[in-house]
Amino acid sequence: MAPTTTPEKSEIPLRSRIFADLTPLRVSPDYRRLWCGNTISWMGQQMTALAVSLQVYTLTHSTFAVGLVGLCSLVPLVVFGLYGGAIADTVDRRKLGLYSAAGATAMSLTLAGAALAGYHRVWLLYTVVAFQAVCFAMNSPARSSMIPRLLPTEQLPAANALNSLTSNLGMMGGPMLGGVIVGLWGYQAAYLIDVAAFSGSLYAMWRLPSMRPEGEGPRRRASVLDGLRFLATRPNLRMTFLSDLAAMVLAQPRALFPAVAVLWFAGDAKTVGLLVAAPAVGAVLGGLFSGWLGGIRRHGLAILIAVAAWGAAIASFGLSRQLWLGLFFLAVAGCADTISMVFRSTMLQAATPDAMRGRLQGVFIVVVAGGPRLGDFLAGSLADLTSPATTVIGGGLACVLVVTGLGLGRRAFARYDARDPQP
Repeated sequence: MAPTTTPEKSEIPLRSRIFADLTPLRVSPDYRRLWCGNTISWMGQQMTALAVSLQVYTLTHSTFAVGLVGLCSLVPLVVFGLYGGAIADTVDRRKLGLYSAAGATAMSLTLAGAALAGYHRVWLLYTVVAFQAVCFAMNSPARSSMIPRLLPTEQLPAANALNSLTSNLGMMGGPMLGGVIVGLWGYQAAYLIDVAAFSGSLYAMWRLPSMRPEGEGPRRRASVLDGLRFLATRPNLRMTFLSDLAAMVLAQPRALFPAVAVLWFAGDAKTVGLLVAAPAVGAVLGGLFSGWLGGIRRHGLAILIAVAAWGAAIASFGLSRQLWLGLFFLAVAGCADTISMVFRSTMLQAATPDAMRGRLQGVFIVVVAGGPRLGDFLAGSLADLTSPATTVIGGGLACVLVVTGLGLGRRAFARYDARDPQP
């Protein structure tokens, strides 16, 4: 990897200090192919996710059956996320990424073939979704662990901001595009487009050089427990996970959107859609205007401030009773989450030895997948016992208090300097 150099602020073009910094795409052809391929394939995956949900509902007319689709995805993500990271620290990450992307392609091809053949069975959809989650749990740690090998350290914030754009644009545009395609040409069309979209990811992985973990011996084994022990003894890295859990578990209002749409804003299903979309819009804007993030060196302090901003925005949303104001605060929360994610991902990549990156990325997947769902359960339970307003406001304030306590308890985290990354 190229040595770390810190450009003077005056040397950075004004556009790159405001809008998303495209330097990683310009300087690294390998990263450019990886990013473009992942962007295309992620959009296809989100199309397929919506098409599967629509097909399950068409077959069963049951919202519970649709909810099981998420469960079929969550369990493999949590279980195989950890083991996928351990495997990524043992084998050639390029091959792991290539094979897991090929497996995901095969799953989309299975969906398309079944739809074209008129074989509509819910059990098949559940099975394919579970295997898709396994492929993602294997692919993501491998792909994320490659990025610090493709770019110099000072470009990691820009790369992670670009990755956040891919994720959020896919979650916004993929379902909308999938709904249109299913409505016009049927489920098989969405699945076939997803198969074609995976070609970008496969090509990008194919063109990468070998990516075996650095410092490995001839009989090197990567244990999941070793990764967890490593995390337990690295306070700065551990803080990135704890701060994210404070936000996603304590201040996650998503499960309450149907209730607050009616109770607070006298709305309907369209209002719920606006509430769901608002954080994603804020996240996309945070990614588009992320150029200034590259000049921040105190990554730990930036994470603490961003998570506290999330909690404050959610609490403010709980106080709002005008729809436009509520959407504004949710968008602010989404923007704060993007900033937090950029620096958490950068710390995880820069401060983790290459031989441990896969396993730490596996833990990252478990936290990202499990935290919001645990937050949904907590918010729904507390709202039944109290009220949606109490739950949202209290959760936002609890997030601010907890992350403040974490920062005071680990002051070195706020002093973390990107020029000397210490785990």
